[in-house]
Amino acid sequence: MQIERLVQMIFYIVNHGHVTAKELSNHFNVSTRTIYRDINTLTIAGIPIISTKGMGGGISLIEGYMIDKSLLSKEEQQSVYQGLQILQATRYPNAEMALNKVCTVFRKALEPKWLEVDFSYWGSGEKEKIKISDLQYAILNKNVIQICYFNSELKKSERQIEPLRLFFKSHAWYMVGYCRLKEQIRNFRLSRIRNLQIMPEIFDRELPLDDLLASEWKEESIIPELKLKFSPHIAHRVYDEFQENQICLNEDGNYYVTVPYELNNWTFHYLLSFGKYVEVIEPENARIMLKEKAAEIVRIYT
Repeated sequence: MQIERLVQMIFYIVNHGHVTAKELSNHFNVSTRTIYRDINTLTIAGIPIISTKGMGGGISLIEGYMIDKSLLSKEEQQSVYQGLQILQATRYPNAEMALNKVCTVFRKALEPKWLEVDFSYWGSGEKEKIKISDLQYAILNKNVIQICYFNSELKKSERQIEPLRLFFKSHAWYMVGYCRLKEQIRNFRLSRIRNLQIMPEIFDRELPLDDLLASEWKEESIIPELKLKFSPHIAHRVYDEFQENQICLNEDGNYYVTVPYELNNWTFHYLLSFGKYVEVIEPENARIMLKEKAAEIVRIYT
């Protein structure tokens, strides 16, 4: 299983100090391509592994990380354990078994459990955790996936995606992938994905280095800026959901936030979630649109 190979790979690199992908490939009886995927997975999980090319290149832990060639310090053992916890949160097969083995080896160094990693959102069930695990599998093994997706306007569409990366941005998890329907690399919010299926078809596409984010965020400069006034009664949400450099506490006691938002249904529904504690100051067309949305709600109760 991959999770056990990852654990064994960490100890192999610790004991040998400097190895090659070919050496690891022969030792674990897998392809060098699989080795590089494993190294990438460990790096994402927080294990400080570096890979260099050319004469004298190879794979090793970052300089200064090891105390010696065969022993990890208490702090290093904690780092390895925490990295594996992150992998466990993505629902790797047999992750619990592997972590139990590591706990046995490191039992004198590990503090009582203080860290729990859960990539699913509040209120989500077991299916959301499985979704993340399935996406990770599809990305690492380059399987095409089929999904039902709801965009920001809640329009439903069936799509085939070549998944390339998962990332976390602004309180939510997203997948970057090549959308065969739109014929371009796009971002997909995980909470809007339904009926995820991993297809047997394998793709060869890689994420371009100059395309780490999909096109809609590259065009952020054309998104209008909203100036919002928040009541101090909602200050806790203001600091939870906006960046500090976007917030200004005014002498009148209110919080003024300047933030780029598209003028679409998602934005106005989000602003309405603040109730009477938010006012759109500008632009004027955004004030009018939010007023119309609020009036629609009032009409339901009159």
